[in-house]
Amino acid sequence: MADIKITGRKITVNDTLRDYVEDRIGDVLENFGFKPMTCDVVLRHENRRARGGACVCEVTVRARDTVVRVSESDYQMDTAIDIAATKLARQLRKFKERVIDHRQRGAGEQPTAAPVEELFGLIDAEEPLDDSLVREKFVPIKPLTVNQAMLECDLLGHDFYVFENAMDGQVNVVYRRSEGGYGIIRPQTEETDE
Repeated sequence: MADIKITGRKITVNDTLRDYVEDRIGDVLENFGFKPMTCDVVLRHENRRARGGACVCEVTVRARDTVVRVSESDYQMDTAIDIAATKLARQLRKFKERVIDHRQRGAGEQPTAAPVEELFGLIDAEEPLDDSLVREKFVPIKPLTVNQAMLECDLLGHDFYVFENAMDGQVNVVYRRSEGGYGIIRPQTEETDE
């Protein structure tokens, strides 16, 4: 069974709540049993005047160099945990079907991409940050195909995902379109006339 780390924010995590999380989330993780796998669960209470208080359950699973993240809320914590467990099971099933089974069927080797060290030279560390910038996050950029990047974006629940395209070594962004489906942003080079 995976190690489940449970944290409470603005809420006390008592033994009953801890056992409930370990039972519901633990059952989902046991069904998939990826090695290695870690799981972080954050339980918190949000104060919202318009809708009353909301209980939130955030689950982050790291399995085989991939992050699967789920966040659900409800007026009762046990219901939020149940909904998050159900959604986590769907996300892990999707991960297993698309990634693990695909690899086992022998998808073939992916081409190796050029390193992206030259991109770090473009960042000016001395430039002051704008006041509207509230968070700065550094992420590793790994070579992926466009389909793998769309899967990562979907598994993380983000609207976009930055990656190094394994086919040409360029940094690309896939994003979820409001009309449905995905789009991709690629840098324009002299060879491409888009």
